[in-house]
Amino acid sequence: MRKFSGILVLLIWCSVVLAQQEIPLYSGKIPNSIKNSVKEEISQDYGVYSKVSEPSLRLFLPSKEKATGAAVIICPGGGYSCLCIKREGNRVAEAFNRNGIAAFVLKYRLPSDETMENKSIGPLQDAQQAIKVVRERSEEWNIDPHKIGIMGFSAGGHLASTAGTHFDDAMIKNKEKTDLRPDFMILVYPVISFSDSICHKGSRENLLGKTPEEKQIRFFSNELHVTSSTPPSFITQAEDDSVVPVANSLCFYEALKKNNVPVSLHIYSKGNHGYLKEPPFKEWFGRCIYWMKTSGYL
Repeated sequence: MRKFSGILVLLIWCSVVLAQQEIPLYSGKIPNSIKNSVKEEISQDYGVYSKVSEPSLRLFLPSKEKATGAAVIICPGGGYSCLCIKREGNRVAEAFNRNGIAAFVLKYRLPSDETMENKSIGPLQDAQQAIKVVRERSEEWNIDPHKIGIMGFSAGGHLASTAGTHFDDAMIKNKEKTDLRPDFMILVYPVISFSDSICHKGSRENLLGKTPEEKQIRFFSNELHVTSSTPPSFITQAEDDSVVPVANSLCFYEALKKNNVPVSLHIYSKGNHGYLKEPPFKEWFGRCIYWMKTSGYL
């Protein structure tokens, strides 16, 4: 009996490991990269990564029996200076798995003149490549290629909304002409705009530098690029957010409504930035799952 139990535990452990493997985002040379000696740094206690120059995808795949066919690519936040992968990546991916949804945590490159020729487009290249990889390997991973969304927290929300508004601006080689448009977006206390009045200045400075050109500011102010083709969106933020003004979520909501794009907006009175104490995870995440169900993604 003990031997059988041990084998069962081993099989379960193996299935979890295989379902949560990490793969390089690019099979060959990383585009827009330059030779460097920068070494990635990890805070093991908090699961925060910095100085990321080699992007990857961590796979969280539900069992075939439980799989719904939906998938979400998750972009952790960190102001484009670090990545909160444990709290805004892996834990969320596990929650998606419990609902039969495949999840992919994107460890995207952090803007740096030391590692990239053009640091402003590095994260977007990685987001587009993640969509490309997941869509091209959808059959292998038991995913519906028309139910692949992108999710982002804080500056990761800026990256996700950039991918959702600039999918026609291919920043990567795409000889297969794979569709780079995410099917939906989930934006959690997101940075949206780089305009002076409501931007998170740290995110803008880390991505574009201290003296960005006006055309760069406009390009990365994603509320200005919403069209009728922009993916349906779920947005949540707290009114008392002291880091990223709630106007970011509101202006994106208004732009989506103006263009007749389906959107669900949830503004909490308390929660500040990061939802560290409230609202509870099951509260806002439960609304997200409900939106996915009622929108036909599950």
